[in-house]
Order: sequence, then structure tokens, then C-alpha cells
Amino acid sequence: MSEHHRVPDKDTIDQLPPFERLGLDRITLVQNGPQAHAAFDHLVTQSAWGFDTESKPTFKVGEASDGPHVLQLATGERAWVFQLHEPECRAVAAALLAREGIVKAGFGLGDDRRRIVHKLGIEPQGILELNTVFRERGYRKDMGVKAAVAVLFKQRFQKSKKAATSNWANARLSESQLVYAANDAYAAMRVWDQLQDSCAHV
Repeated sequence: MSEHHRVPDKDTIDQLPPFERLGLDRITLVQNGPQAHAAFDHLVTQSAWGFDTESKPTFKVGEASDGPHVLQLATGERAWVFQLHEPECRAVAAALLAREGIVKAGFGLGDDRRRIVHKLGIEPQGILELNTVFRERGYRKDMGVKAAVAVLFKQRFQKSKKAATSNWANARLSESQLVYAANDAYAAMRVWDQLQDSCAHV
């Protein structure tokens, strides 16, 4: 494997400067129908979104998740976090994910896709697994968002383990949950933009 395609290890990534994440001023929580339709109107003007979902963790053997509980979609400027327990939010989220002609880019999306099909009753269109894009470009190791941000931006993407394993089915999400969810989608969008811009160099 060439030097150009080496993925930095955890210690190396830990020394990098932080990736600039979205703050709450650029994150919209979508909790009801009017908010969902406003998000829809903005998102459908874009050609691509960063995409991810969150589900309440399961801790018992054999326990099945009824997630996703949260869907997050992002442009290069902001993110929307949909709470899927509300029927109209769920319907708009399904319409967005089923919409053709828009790239939905993210990491490790196989499980997300299966849960979406089960919960929302639609087959998401335009799903782009970014790990596959890196593999096509010669990166042999599986790439998550942290490694991708390190390779492309020489920056450290911070993820809170506490937020990751929190209860995403809560009716009221915390600020740390909003920041965590939104930035997973936002970072994926930034990575996809950069991959397109640097097509000849990555």
C-alpha cells in the first residue's frame, strides 16, 4: 500500500487540530409537521445531503431495536435533526429519503438502510456509502468519519461516546445529542464535497 493511501492511526489523529463542527445556531431540530415541511422545502433544493440515523441502544441479548429514532440530514452549511416518533415528521423524512436525484452520503449505512426500510416502509434512494468511495480510491482499511476527516482535512473529528450511547428515543433531545447527530451528517457532507473537489488527488 502506498504512502498516499495510508490511514493515520488513532494516536496520530489525536494530535491533529479539531474539525470545526456545527454549533446549535446551525442545527434545526425538527419536531412537528410545519418544521418538517420547512426543512423539506430547503433540503430538496440541494443535490446532495450528508446522512445518518440514530437509534436507542439495545442492551439485552436478542432485543430488537425499533429505530431509527432520529434522522439527520445536512448540507455544507447546516443540519436538520428529525425526531421520528412524530407521525408527520416521519412521513416527511420518508418522502425525503425516497426522493430520487439527491445523493445521501454517509458512513456505515447498511444497518441504517435496513432499519429505514422496516420503520418507514420505503427504500431509500441515492444512498452513497462513503467507505466504498475510499476503497475504490485505494484505501484498504474501512474508513469511518474520523479517519476520513483526518485524511482529507488533516483534522480531528470529535465524537462523544456518552452521546452515541444515549437514549435517542427521548421526546426531548439534549444539546449534546443534537450536536452529535447533526455533525455526523455534516461531516459526511463535507467529506463528500471534498472527495468531489479533490477527485484527481485522493
